[in-house]
Amino acid sequence: MMFAAIFIMLAQRSLPSVIAFGPDFLIRSVWDPVTDIYGALPFIYGTLMSSLLALLIAVPLGIGCAIYLSEVSKSRFKEYIATMVDMLAAIPSVVYGLWGIFVLGPFLANNIQPFLAKYFGFLPIFQGAPLGLSMMTGGVILAIMVLPTITSVSREIFQVVPNSLRESAMALGATKWETVRTAVLPPAVSGIIGAVILALGRAVGETMAITMVIGNRPEVSASLFAPGYTLASVIANEFAEASSPMNLSAMFEIGLILLLLTIVINGLARVLIWKIAGKGLIQ
Repeated sequence: MMFAAIFIMLAQRSLPSVIAFGPDFLIRSVWDPVTDIYGALPFIYGTLMSSLLALLIAVPLGIGCAIYLSEVSKSRFKEYIATMVDMLAAIPSVVYGLWGIFVLGPFLANNIQPFLAKYFGFLPIFQGAPLGLSMMTGGVILAIMVLPTITSVSREIFQVVPNSLRESAMALGATKWETVRTAVLPPAVSGIIGAVILALGRAVGETMAITMVIGNRPEVSASLFAPGYTLASVIANEFAEASSPMNLSAMFEIGLILLLLTIVINGLARVLIWKIAGKGLIQ
């Protein structure tokens, strides 16, 4: 009922923008409140790029950390390590944003981005002047924020894989890594994918931290060094300052796009969770 009320409200308020711009709203790059011409492409692009960059960083780290905690480490301190990783999810978004502005952004601009431009500058994604507030900074911040989700869910999935599979692999002479690769990872694939999709949903919907560090420039740029904008960021930054009814309607349409995008992502995650529960993890 609440979802229906929110959806109907967004659909009604965005109707003038939908009628005025039609499907072109999704592919137009202009965002000009002066002339009342709007397009959501820079925000859709920024949302997808920053979220995918976050997953490229967080998925290997999160799965690797989960494997270490559930399959490799025998230390009594591993539960403390797991708790510290989980604590990352409790840090407020605005604190991540402040850290990104004053620590992460300058570090990337002064160290990482010049290195990437020097040795990989032939790639479009590593071209341009190093900037602290950029798509790269936003992607790294999101990676840190979604890391606990991937690690925690993946670890729980690994722990419910039957020990008989591990014992069978080791009885055949498999090493620890071979046991993980052949006996643990295959039955847990669906669960890992579910964790990744849940993390993607968190990254797509994140607002405050990404708004503070991504640069907030409505343009489509291939370079990760350039500023960007996201669907959530433009609503947070400009909704209260909407200069015309059409501007306000365009904001509501962006909110509707963001709602539909998160619903699709979380729906995929829910389907995978049902699949895991129905099959008992083992495919």
